Amino acid sequence: MEHHAAVVSRTSEDSIDLAVFDATESLTPFRAGRGYGSILFDATQLRQVDPRWFDPAEWGDRAQLVGQGGRGGAWFIDASHGPCVLRHYLRGGWAAKFSRDRYLWRGADRVRSFAEFRLLRELLKRRLPVPHPIAACYVREGMTYRASILLERLTGVRSLADLAEEGDAPWEATGQLIARFHREGLDHADLNAHNILFDDAGKGWMIDFDRSTMHIPATGWRSRNLARLERSLLKLRGERSIETVRADFARLRAAYDARWAKGI
Repeated sequence: MEHHAAVVSRTSEDSIDLAVFDATESLTPFRAGRGYGSILFDATQLRQVDPRWFDPAEWGDRAQLVGQGGRGGAWFIDASHGPCVLRHYLRGGWAAKFSRDRYLWRGADRVRSFAEFRLLRELLKRRLPVPHPIAACYVREGMTYRASILLERLTGVRSLADLAEEGDAPWEATGQLIARFHREGLDHADLNAHNILFDDAGKGWMIDFDRSTMHIPATGWRSRNLARLERSLLKLRGERSIETVRADFARLRAAYDARWAKGI
């Protein structure tokens, strides 16, 4: 079991590099058939980890395939320590024609599950509402690897997509939530209506941070995040008219701008 010191550095003028261990991280290597892998986890939260955690078949009836949002490859897990989400990283678009779940190996620090694990920990340090990461894993064979991550499952929540369909979406709260993340520098790679959640008390969360990064706040990437969310809402509008969706998004944007202007 290895422990490494923490360093957070900048890789360019506006991007923050999180691909370095901190003092509480541990890395456990293992053999996997013709390849090998490693599991990254928080040593203050777990004493040991098991590669079988990342195989839904090992959970049997306690694994339930998630059928809404994303590309698939996610399961709700009824674990002994609490409800979790297991997600396998899958390709989309043209790349999926060549391989559904394999990525080019570019070093352990570039593994997608490790990057998301570290980003979530950074967001939690900044007191942002995201699920707690439990462990991240990769299995390498030759020049490619597969990756998975195990996360806390947020219970009693519904997506912005579902709430919008029912005409009960908290548009102002959504705008304020996004502004809060943007103020901290979070550039979400896939900000869509499935990745924003609210509970019955009105508390909001953001999820699914694959390929997301931390930047110095700038107009360009913030605008792209918001435009992506608007396209998602239009795509998922159901029986609602385009005019209704755009009016709702205008309420979201006004609340976002007001929160942003306050500098908090």
